[in-house]
Amino acid sequence: MELQKMGSKQEFHPVGQQEDDHVDVTDEGRTKMGICAYFLTGFSWVLFAITLPFSLCFCIKVVQEYERAVIFRLGLLLPGGAKGPGIFFILPCIDTYQKVDLRTVTFDVPPQEILTKDSVTVAVDAVVYYRITNPTISIINVEDAQRSTRLLAQTTLRNILGTMTLQELLCDREGVSITMQAVLDEATDPWGIKVERVEIKDVRLPVQLQRAMAAEAEAAREARAKVIAAEGEQNASRALKEAADVISENPSALQLRYLQTLNTISAEKNSTIIFPLPIDVLSGVLASHRKETKF
Repeated sequence: MELQKMGSKQEFHPVGQQEDDHVDVTDEGRTKMGICAYFLTGFSWVLFAITLPFSLCFCIKVVQEYERAVIFRLGLLLPGGAKGPGIFFILPCIDTYQKVDLRTVTFDVPPQEILTKDSVTVAVDAVVYYRITNPTISIINVEDAQRSTRLLAQTTLRNILGTMTLQELLCDREGVSITMQAVLDEATDPWGIKVERVEIKDVRLPVQLQRAMAAEAEAAREARAKVIAAEGEQNASRALKEAADVISENPSALQLRYLQTLNTISAEKNSTIIFPLPIDVLSGVLASHRKETKF
């Protein structure tokens, strides 16, 4: 199975094998049994009848509710598809079967060293959830469906993340998971496997890159703090200017402000009380003192 990148959006589409490369499991495409096969089948039935009831211990098999059995007779797939759940019957010597588990399987994709589009090396691991939907195809069309799915998940993760920048990888994990799930599901469909979910587990950055990103974030926060402090000083100066304009219109307003300040200081039970003097009074006293010194 080969992954090919197509389109301007850099989407990955699996290029699967042709249908002729897979085994045809339909009744029309199934190989017919020859005379020798019929003879061996009859002999097996006779052997089963002769060894009754002991042969029942070897011919009756049981599969669980979550399992299916794919039966081969003389190497040929029996019609009717997978058997189960429950009891099924096989002939001695000529029938073999393989059990297939239909439950959802979870596996961790090992950390992959990936070079992103902007030349940053990161280690990414993921979790894949899948299950077998067609037991017959999963046995006939691929040697080891579970191992093949795991290897395909590793290569798909590397190929998809290799076309993304570090910023896209860190900010759009959900999009990466959805894209990877769609690619894996389409690629494993000929194997009878359904990929239900893919999750990006962890993105590990180099230590130097982590320090650089932390320093950049700290500098950005300090810059924003300085801008906010400057805006606060500007707003405070405007408010003080407006308050000064209001007080300057009525001189008694300044005296009221003095009294309010004294009230605030006395409410805190301070032993020291400051009495502010108006600047006009001080200027009058200084002027009279200068006249006396001249005479």
